[in-house]
Amino acid sequence: MKFGYFDDVNKEYVITTPQTPYPWINYLGNETFFGLISNTAGGYCFYRDARLRRLTRYRYNNIPVDNGGRYFYVNDEGDIWTPGWMPVKKKLDRYECRHGLGYTSITGERNGISVTQLSLVPLSYTGEVHQVTVTNKSNTTKSVKLFSFVEFCLWNANDDMTNFQRNLSTGEVEIEDSVIYHKTEYRERRDHFSFYSVNSPIDGYDTDRESFLGAYNGLDAPHAVTIGHASNSKASGWSPIASHQLNITLEPGEERSFNFVLGYVENPEEEKWSAPGVINKSRAYEMIQRFATKADVQQAMFDLEAYWERLLSKYTIASGDEKLDRMVNIWNPYQCMVTFNMSRSASYFESGIGRGMGFRDSNQDLLGFVHQIPERARERIIDIASTQFEDGSAYHQYQPLTKKGNNEVGSGFNDDPLWLILGTAAYIKETGDMSILDEQVPFDCNPDNTATLFEHLKRSFFHVINNLGPHGLPLIGRADWNDCLNLNCFSKEPGESFQTTQNIEGRIAESVFIAGLFVFVGPDYVELCKRRGLDQEAAEAQAYIDQMREVTLEHGYDGDWFLRAYDHFGNPIGSHTNDEGRIFIEPQGFCVMAGIGVEDGRALRALESVKEHLETDYGIVLQQPPYSEYYLNLGEISSYPPGYKENAGIFCHNNPWIMMAETVLGRGDRAFDLYKKIAPAYLEDISEIHRMEPYVYAQMIAGKDAVRHGEAKNSWLTGTAAWNYIAITQAILGIQPDFDGLRINPCIPQAWDRLEITRVFRGDTYRIVITNPDHVSKGVARVSVNGQQLENAVVPAFGDGREHLVEVVLGESIAQEAVQA
Repeated sequence: MKFGYFDDVNKEYVITTPQTPYPWINYLGNETFFGLISNTAGGYCFYRDARLRRLTRYRYNNIPVDNGGRYFYVNDEGDIWTPGWMPVKKKLDRYECRHGLGYTSITGERNGISVTQLSLVPLSYTGEVHQVTVTNKSNTTKSVKLFSFVEFCLWNANDDMTNFQRNLSTGEVEIEDSVIYHKTEYRERRDHFSFYSVNSPIDGYDTDRESFLGAYNGLDAPHAVTIGHASNSKASGWSPIASHQLNITLEPGEERSFNFVLGYVENPEEEKWSAPGVINKSRAYEMIQRFATKADVQQAMFDLEAYWERLLSKYTIASGDEKLDRMVNIWNPYQCMVTFNMSRSASYFESGIGRGMGFRDSNQDLLGFVHQIPERARERIIDIASTQFEDGSAYHQYQPLTKKGNNEVGSGFNDDPLWLILGTAAYIKETGDMSILDEQVPFDCNPDNTATLFEHLKRSFFHVINNLGPHGLPLIGRADWNDCLNLNCFSKEPGESFQTTQNIEGRIAESVFIAGLFVFVGPDYVELCKRRGLDQEAAEAQAYIDQMREVTLEHGYDGDWFLRAYDHFGNPIGSHTNDEGRIFIEPQGFCVMAGIGVEDGRALRALESVKEHLETDYGIVLQQPPYSEYYLNLGEISSYPPGYKENAGIFCHNNPWIMMAETVLGRGDRAFDLYKKIAPAYLEDISEIHRMEPYVYAQMIAGKDAVRHGEAKNSWLTGTAAWNYIAITQAILGIQPDFDGLRINPCIPQAWDRLEITRVFRGDTYRIVITNPDHVSKGVARVSVNGQQLENAVVPAFGDGREHLVEVVLGESIAQEAVQA
């Protein structure tokens, strides 16, 4: 069942009913200011950090589920309604929501009045702009009253929801003309305030929540809107809001537009006040003036469109499959950019309070956006590396506002260091910028204790070697990629954190997944050593990689698949000897991606085991059978009901690892079939089952053991976005950035005849035409550039800024060693 449709020409998803199975959201903002907005205008916004600089309130786990946002109420001679349907929920004669790239437009129409709310965060702007257009589509003169509404958060979103004995006494505002300024705590330690303005004289306002709503009313029936006039209330203590009243008279066919700006301003300490107790508003005036007219908003939309056109043009495909094209050309790279901005911190599932930017997460996310904004990827790598410790370990998370490690979670996740090598290598392959390795980067954000980034990578590599267990496999620490596999926790106390509680000390529990990751990532470190003239270090590192490969085959293979781990007692996990959790997805993906077991057939058996035991109609589950009880030695993974999250849910993040593993074996049909199982554009027709947005990936889909198999959860902010983008663009379509150019190595369905891909790489534009006359899945028979045939399948970086025609014919491979390198 569909609840809308894709408008590929405008790069929008058009929602045709407000009653989607779950709020379907979009993200506003690209640089320092961000907002979340649902198809019914719910959500909130913040500056840089969703925890420490939140402008508006949002109540998670609410009833109704999406309650609170940037609302506009219409009082049409006593008929009260909202154009986004929520929160009043009056029946609309027409409804449409268009989620575009960095903007959302919501239109509601009732009794001849049409209201469109266009919401965006302009480029290089620290605020949201909401352009509200009211149109009289009736044949009579209409007099309506329009009320805006936002509820201010008292900045620290965690404290805002807990410290009521203070917060219900601190709220402060200023009102000047048509602008409401929120200045809670500005009198003391804060140098920032927010404001909500409209570019028109107003007929009233409210800044006190109780005065606007009424003491016992909800957002569905605000007192001020119901009676038709604001009370000009001034918040003092209690809960500050901002609401403007506009009385509008429209002749038939007439429309009027109003620009509302919800902005954030910081003032230097010496410039905080314009008079005793009065905010210095000069910067706010500048922000408001920038959107004084309708044309100003139109220009901001043009700029936003050009911004996204430039980013998305870096990789485009014309395949003949419209669903594949819209995922590769529009929605997957868009989600990668949103995930770059947010990491895992702020969605309709992540409150932005408990988590900052993840060390592992951000390095993986980088894989999906480095080709779009390499300069910001460089900055992100330095930020991530700065939270590393001298022994190579790292903070698991850091706060984006301070860029310092999150002490509440700490370190000890032993896969974290390796992702820094992967992320840095991806950046260098994309840009050719080896100079990043010479950057001085702090340890633990201490500017007095620094080393080159290359030294950080070295310590990342040797953190694994210095932390091996009894079998010679890497110690898992608190957890590896799966934060819910907690082999050193042994938690019996309700409310304890599985990730930060370590009730039994020991260096026994090992991870086969980290072993596969080490063998997969290690060659990039070896290559960087060679390119710095460190041949001896390269040889030493390669020896460790070769040794880990052998150890993994000896102690990490279980007969038909790779083991997952060894627990604190040295017992295997993910083994045929286990009653539950006999086979896991992660090591089958990464070990085969690393080439472990390819030569002797063990990799093939492992992937066949995935197909036999883990694959479902909606994707590949994380493990089988699910855990039916809580196991002290396993931790959180066994705390979930069967089929959900890490307990045999379809964790979409690791499905592309199997896709990529299948391309290692040359099975293009199988790889693409798995891709289509979880790619959202292919799931649009089952939205009533899937429930989440049909334009972005979800983190998890309920597995075959769940009550509601196929139901998704935790959309938007997930490593699924980057890994699926890599799986389709690099592993399946086979356009792979490498140190010396673009490696061409497709692994596609045999039935495909022709593909055309445009790839911008190091300033040059490569138009890549791939033909498949022999209908093979893998193998490059010929590659020519500008009519000149190459000896191998690596297209050089010309550096001339021009367009180059690359013609690729699939068939029996040329320069096989170059293609597989």
